[in-house]
Amino acid sequence: MPEALVCGAGVAGCASAYWLRRNGYDVTVVERAEGLRSGGQAIDIRGVALEVIDRMGLGEQVRAARTRMRGMSMLDASGNEVFRSEERAYSSGRLDSEDVEILRDELVELLHDAAGAEFRFGDEITALDAESGRVEFAKAEPRTFDLIVGADGAHSAVRRLAFGPEDQFRRYLGQYLAIFPAANTIGLEDWQIWFQGEGAGGAVYPVPGNEAIRVTLGFAEPEYREIRDVAEQKKLVAERLSEVGGPVPDLVKAMEEAETFFFDAMLQIRLDRWTTGRVALVGDAGYCASVLSGQGTSLALVGAYILADSLADYETRMRPFVELNQALATENAAGPASEESVERAKNAISLTR
Repeated sequence: MPEALVCGAGVAGCASAYWLRRNGYDVTVVERAEGLRSGGQAIDIRGVALEVIDRMGLGEQVRAARTRMRGMSMLDASGNEVFRSEERAYSSGRLDSEDVEILRDELVELLHDAAGAEFRFGDEITALDAESGRVEFAKAEPRTFDLIVGADGAHSAVRRLAFGPEDQFRRYLGQYLAIFPAANTIGLEDWQIWFQGEGAGGAVYPVPGNEAIRVTLGFAEPEYREIRDVAEQKKLVAERLSEVGGPVPDLVKAMEEAETFFFDAMLQIRLDRWTTGRVALVGDAGYCASVLSGQGTSLALVGAYILADSLADYETRMRPFVELNQALATENAAGPASEESVERAKNAISLTR
């Protein structure tokens, strides 16, 4: 039985582990965190990606866990409602769509439980040879694998080791985003609130059951820079959102106490190839489309399936699908992509060779 190493235990990693195991690999997953990462925003599973979920036997569970929004409101910088909709939401599109919006951590837990692989948490790759498949770890003994899958996100260590530094492949989209959970002190009930000021904005929505909320705060920034200190990240978010009213001051206070906190630039990853030697990149590691596209999760799920189905055809089959979905962010920077563009992009690939 050939051996595969999957780096990263997120959506792309857990899905890759499942499909590689189904296609005859003995799979090990290595994850730097001490366990599955919690938090994150509501994410979308659309079009052909839902077919992947159904083929995994997870369709019923995923649909049962979906968010069930009644609508959304948009507020101006002073907190005044500009418009509302009971037909669609910016995060998920039309509310009567068959597409599924689900919290990231709930989806990852379902994929992890289905994967059937060996998971090694609290370790990471420190060196690899793409041609021989030899991998060195921070803690475990070196091993050689028939296939190494980099599913470790937009700042992928596997990509850096096998393809080169990130700055060769990064396309910065001019924004930063913070995401964190908080108590639902503002009384949201299956309703999203979006807000926008001068160069800053975001959204807040409840998780299923309405006991807690997930908060997204973003701002424009002309140049890319790495900010790794969490206290500095939170300070910068507070400064950039200081002129936005409505619920935002209370959300910023909640952010200061949040233990689970995600902060990163909105960017895309673009490579002219996703494989080299025994290494293949899946999901954000190879073709991050950014949160602005709404298609990152679907790209990860479909990419995992296509890679395991046929490594030889992986690049050819995925490239048009990736390019259309990345364009949802770059061609619609001023707001959500049109329904026509999303429909075209989300189904622009067949699972059948």
